[in-house]
Amino acid sequence: MADSFRITLAQLNPTVGDLAGNAAKALSAWQEGRAADADLVALPEMFITGYNTQDLVMKPAFHQAAIAEVEALAKATAEGPALAIGSPWVEDGKLYNAYLILKGGKIASKCLKHHLPNETVFDEVRIFDAGPLGGPYSVGNTRIGSPICEDGWHEDVAETLEETGAEFLLIPNGSPYYRGKMETRINHMVARAVETGLPVIYLNMVGGQDDQVFDGGSFALNPHGALALQMPVFDECLAQLDLERTADGWRIKEGEKAHLPDAWEQDYRTMVLSLRDYMGKTGFKKALLGLSGVDSAIVAAIAVDALGAENVRCVMLPSEYTSKESLEDAEAVAKALGVNYDYVPISEGREAITNTLAPLFAGRDADLTEENIQSRLRGLLLMAMSNKFGEMLLTTGNKSEVAVGYATIYGDMNGGYNPIKDLYKTRVFETCRWRNANHRDWMMGPEGEVIRPNVIDKPPSAELREDQKDSDSLPDYPELDAILDILVDQEGSIADCVAAGFDRDVAKRVEHLLYISEYKRFQSAPGARLTKRAFWLDRRYPIVNRWRDPS
Repeated sequence: MADSFRITLAQLNPTVGDLAGNAAKALSAWQEGRAADADLVALPEMFITGYNTQDLVMKPAFHQAAIAEVEALAKATAEGPALAIGSPWVEDGKLYNAYLILKGGKIASKCLKHHLPNETVFDEVRIFDAGPLGGPYSVGNTRIGSPICEDGWHEDVAETLEETGAEFLLIPNGSPYYRGKMETRINHMVARAVETGLPVIYLNMVGGQDDQVFDGGSFALNPHGALALQMPVFDECLAQLDLERTADGWRIKEGEKAHLPDAWEQDYRTMVLSLRDYMGKTGFKKALLGLSGVDSAIVAAIAVDALGAENVRCVMLPSEYTSKESLEDAEAVAKALGVNYDYVPISEGREAITNTLAPLFAGRDADLTEENIQSRLRGLLLMAMSNKFGEMLLTTGNKSEVAVGYATIYGDMNGGYNPIKDLYKTRVFETCRWRNANHRDWMMGPEGEVIRPNVIDKPPSAELREDQKDSDSLPDYPELDAILDILVDQEGSIADCVAAGFDRDVAKRVEHLLYISEYKRFQSAPGARLTKRAFWLDRRYPIVNRWRDPS
């Protein structure tokens, strides 16, 4: 009986739909594992297809092609360590989220996901069938249990595996990032280690897929929850994990423990990685955006850090309401980041549109209509540049403004991707300050101050009319964001806002803006068939997760 066991943990970045490319990554990892004398090379959940595949995996042609790719991979890895890889699996006409163990040139064992997540970004109950509670698989004379992702968050799967002879747990994951997620993962995995008395190895994928970001951060725990190995967050990497058999069972040898950055850095890197992968995986090389105030400034910084300054175009589109100070600030940001920037005034275009509409609008006072014409004209011009130059237009609306309708559909909401869609305005300000004070080797942009303090500190304004301030239409952002956090992120009520010390009338006004703006966005979506009554009754998911801006 062997007294040692080596696993090559492959924390890698797959691409949804790129079956051949993902298989090539898996084969390369296996070859490195073979060179390192590994007994097993392990990849994350649904690696062969990429994750989250959503409805794509339900197409028979796709999941059959994925399984065929795994079968070919099994033949290619026949001589050497076993290979464990996430894949769809079909059995008795049912589609499963599976973990397949390849050895001896074939699929030797399989684990089927039992607990299917059906919240936030996951809809697996509709897509997959639930597998039964199963036992461990063998690699050599070692018995391994592999709860798949969500299965690791429930005690029954791990306990069943321990009771049926598993000697340690290897948990493959496709677990996306949110602030504080690592602490949640650690708590769940410590619970599994303590309950079963077994070592727990948590293997997560890395990379961006649409608006989900997988942050890696794989780790390993010995029984009772002691951390034995910590892989870095956000980086593709391989680690050799060694276990040794003791009188008390298998124990993980102490390995490297990567430093985990703070929440500000993790948030910023999430935005950089999400944009970089969204662009790269869709084939876009360059991006452009309208540059004006603090929101567009941080988006420009993110874009430069993700793509490089030579691949980012910033455009200033002033009207007669744009202050000289704003133009100087925007130019300073563009120069500090080293990007290409263009100056495209919109006054003549706005006047032409105003004159065209004048007969229809005769006798009516100017109002929000004329303000939104400016925003929509900017959106039109930016989309024209995107079409002409083949550069993806980035959206720059923050979470606060989008939530309460202070962002213009077909105007500043135009674009292919919004890196800051989950940043409240107050978080935008602080993220700008963080980027000015910090630089990391994964950033492609310059060191030092890239967003001049005046951009961050001056009173926010859309500059669509004389002397306009955001505070004319909205509560001050610290108050607005705190109320939105209660109503949106915590799914709280007006009573909860009042209990937190906010004025009832202000909270009700924010709630009204939140629901009315959401209803209007739903109704403007292609094919929308949502009545007001249905909208108000439909509270299944948090409100901001229901609408994906037209990006």
